Amino acid sequence: MNTAPRLSVVIVNYHTWADLRACLAALETCAPRPQVIVVDNDGSASAVPRVYPWVDYLPQAENRWFCGGNNVGLAAARGEYALLLNPDTIPQPGALAALVAFMDAHPEYSGATVQLRYPDGRIQRTCSQIPAYSYLLLNHTPLGWLLRGARTRANRQHWYHGWDRASDRDVAVLPGSCLLMRRADLRLDDALRLYFPEDDLARRFAGAKFRFLAGPHIVHREKAATRSWRATQVYFCDLIVYTRKHHGAARAALLWALSRPLLWGMALRWRLKPAR
Repeated sequence: MNTAPRLSVVIVNYHTWADLRACLAALETCAPRPQVIVVDNDGSASAVPRVYPWVDYLPQAENRWFCGGNNVGLAAARGEYALLLNPDTIPQPGALAALVAFMDAHPEYSGATVQLRYPDGRIQRTCSQIPAYSYLLLNHTPLGWLLRGARTRANRQHWYHGWDRASDRDVAVLPGSCLLMRRADLRLDDALRLYFPEDDLARRFAGAKFRFLAGPHIVHREKAATRSWRATQVYFCDLIVYTRKHHGAARAALLWALSRPLLWGMALRWRLKPAR
């Protein structure tokens, strides 16, 4: 008799086959093994059915990006819980079990994540407050250069200044690279492509409780698929989509106009960057 898995893991692939293999090898040893769904946005993971026949492989005819791809995977998920996991991660033993155990024991929480570390062992700065409009202005426009003290204060508040991520804590925003919620609750906004889906989720679940667990960790290379000028362009597009949705059209238009100098400067830097 087929029983539904407790946990479904959704991974979106886009030019990350080498990283994905390491991630799937780690997931294969999880006990109990979760349902693993790979949404392939570019065909680079076409070997998954042959190498990992236990994985649900969902090739896409076009790039559905991070948000759309995860929604495709979530539609195929069967677990009580769903975990959005980046392909450039390697879950360590016990990490996923710790997430499920926490959610089982604390039904009042809507979601959880675990500590992420770089391959060299350094703890990554994940989880934040929901970004205020002033934070967006100060970090994406020349106002941040003119009001450096205000930007420093805004960043400290946003990133929980003084917390080293070595202890458990309730947080407002979970990282999209490792985000666990009940499957019935979890869906991303397709209007966003790569960025701000976790902030959008936090706003939609305003008042809900989310937990960071500092126990078993996950290794995360970070930005394996987003080191490009195209990704930078998408970031600024998603920034405006997110701002319009949650702060209104007028504030989004102001942020768009004031953010152009920063975007143009980044475009020039990419143009002058020597080819590898």
